[in-house]
Formats: sequence, C-alpha cells, structure tokens
Amino acid sequence: MDDEKGHNDETDWKGLREIDRAISENRLTSYSWKKAWADPWGRVGFIAFAILLIAFIIYVVIYDLVL
Repeated sequence: MDDEKGHNDETDWKGLREIDRAISENRLTSYSWKKAWADPWGRVGFIAFAILLIAFIIYVVIYDLVL
C-alpha cells in the first residue's frame, strides 16, 4: 500500500501508524486482541480467565442441578 511513502522523518512511529490504519479500517478490536495474544503475559491472562470462567459455569450447573 501507499503507507510507507512519504513517512521518512524521525518523528514517524510505525506502531502509531499501524494503530491509525486499524482505526480507519475499523479493526481496532481485532488488532488489540491479536496484540494481547502475542504477548506471553496477555496469553496467560486470557487462558487463566477462560479457565476461571469455565470453572464458575461448571460450579453453577452442578450447584443448581445436583444440590
């Protein structure tokens, strides 16, 4: 794309330009999730949250149906 053309000054930051393109293309949420998943601590957080959510759902189902 034309994204690289005309952006040679020292104040131009590629990361900010990428976020700007994500906003203009209305894909900021997708960008944020992919960026967080690429981070090792973010991945651990997502997995821990999913495990806790699944454990809570199993607890609620067992408590309501069995007890």
